Amino acid sequence: MKVLIVEDEELAADTLRNILMDINPNIQVLTILGTVEAAVAWLSKHTADLLFMDIHLGDGESFQIFQQVQVNSPVIFTTAYDQYTLKAFKNQGIDYLLKPFDEDDVRAALNKLNSIRKATEIVLPQITTIEAQPGKLRNRFMVKMGKLIKTVQSEEVAYFMADDKYLFLVTKDNQNYIIEETLSSLEPQLDPAVFFRINRKFIINIKAIKEMYKLSRNRVRIVLQPSPAAGVEAVVSEERAEDFKNWLDA
Repeated sequence: MKVLIVEDEELAADTLRNILMDINPNIQVLTILGTVEAAVAWLSKHTADLLFMDIHLGDGESFQIFQQVQVNSPVIFTTAYDQYTLKAFKNQGIDYLLKPFDEDDVRAALNKLNSIRKATEIVLPQITTIEAQPGKLRNRFMVKMGKLIKTVQSEEVAYFMADDKYLFLVTKDNQNYIIEETLSSLEPQLDPAVFFRINRKFIINIKAIKEMYKLSRNRVRIVLQPSPAAGVEAVVSEERAEDFKNWLDA
């Protein structure tokens, strides 16, 4: 396995490299980089099987790397702080090691990666039956949360919500999963009798509507169940309002 280490503390980087070699001498550490800039330059030309990334680097946070270059490899984040867990798992993270960590911690993270890969090998052949085909409605979705891989049935979905560059599938029992889709790609795959795209942010299930309120310019504010995060409103856009009312009457 070829590994890239992104770490600006020389002692921490050397310690991690030695731990990896002790765990498995066949692990090859390709290089050690200490800045966001260096990591972006390297990743734009090279790939690795696994990345270890400290979150705080000399010229910024390692999350900035993902904004500048496509990273397809799994990442194990390392940090002395514990407030970045969610952000880490949104950026290819499969584990999150708090400093100071030891060989057992690294070994457990590598075992977790191995388990995910084995599970993916089992699940991937089934995905071809899950993906929508032209003219065929989508009835389930593969989702991942850490090492967990499962399918969510379409009737369990309350709504899909776009937030920044992520798309969340929210279930009726208020479970949230990030899915690698877009609202535009999902819309034609969903049952139009059940799901409706109300604006650029939401596709909702008709059964997730708790209450509706008329607003100006023909818009409609929808109270969803379960509720989105505080401050997030589901409002039918002016452009979609007429189609929405026809959908309700269908």
